[in-house]
Amino acid sequence: MLEHLSRTACRPARVVILGAGGFIAGAAARRLAADGIPVLGLGRPGLDLLAPGVAKSLAQALRADDALLFASAAAPCRNLEMLRANAVMAETVCAALNARPVAHVVYLSSDAVYKDSAAPLTEASCAEPGSMHGVMHLAREVALREAHAGPLAIVRPTLVYGLDDPHNGYGPNRFRRLAAEGKDIPLFGEGEERRDHVDVEDVAELLRLILIHRSRGVANAVSGRVASFREIAEFVASEFEPRVAVKGSPRSGSMPHGGYRSFDNSAVLAAFPGFRFKTWREGSSRVHVQMKATSER
Repeated sequence: MLEHLSRTACRPARVVILGAGGFIAGAAARRLAADGIPVLGLGRPGLDLLAPGVAKSLAQALRADDALLFASAAAPCRNLEMLRANAVMAETVCAALNARPVAHVVYLSSDAVYKDSAAPLTEASCAEPGSMHGVMHLAREVALREAHAGPLAIVRPTLVYGLDDPHNGYGPNRFRRLAAEGKDIPLFGEGEERRDHVDVEDVAELLRLILIHRSRGVANAVSGRVASFREIAEFVASEFEPRVAVKGSPRSGSMPHGGYRSFDNSAVLAAFPGFRFKTWREGSSRVHVQMKATSER
């Protein structure tokens, strides 16, 4: 749930983004800049959160009236080595905040912190992660709560899609790239898992709203709708000519999350009445237009 410390929109003096070169953070940086909000992007190679003594450098770069968006992570976190690295990053940020407190902190977390549920997940759902990635984000959330006495907002996106996603994970981004190359789209099993997918531009806009209202609390960045991977793959394939085939394959192992993971986003929509998340079809069509425009340049 979110609480706004600024009822009316009030632009932060500056937003410092850790990990500004990332997929979601980059989209947020562009959205903030378009709104005329000063942005300082920090990340490798200029600022490596794993480097010894970098907490001091980060503290020196911060100002008391800054808003800090912490989006830097080694992700997805798959093992103990990556967990350790992400913990070191969080330790660096927390040390810098102890030395130089800022006006507002926003942490880009993940829906992986939630325990699986047959009912739609909300911000009040049990945070009991079942993956190393979720453990990592939950640990960093707790560390930030202890280190930062001021307002802290935690944003937990679900599966995010968009043109510039570097991970090429199973889902809309990979499906679109395969179709653009004229390759068939393979599914795990028959693609029957039903999941929520959110447009990266919607996540960026939610981050902007949280920053200009100096909001604190937890917000799930989710569309509030589920679709099967087959539905999404077939829709993506239909946007290309000639149309590629969508093919099932033998499944090895059980379906992640029992094949279903849904969310109720009513708390975010109540917090920002003028905001809405795109449906996955709207978002997919937006990305398709964007991809065509990019390829025609």
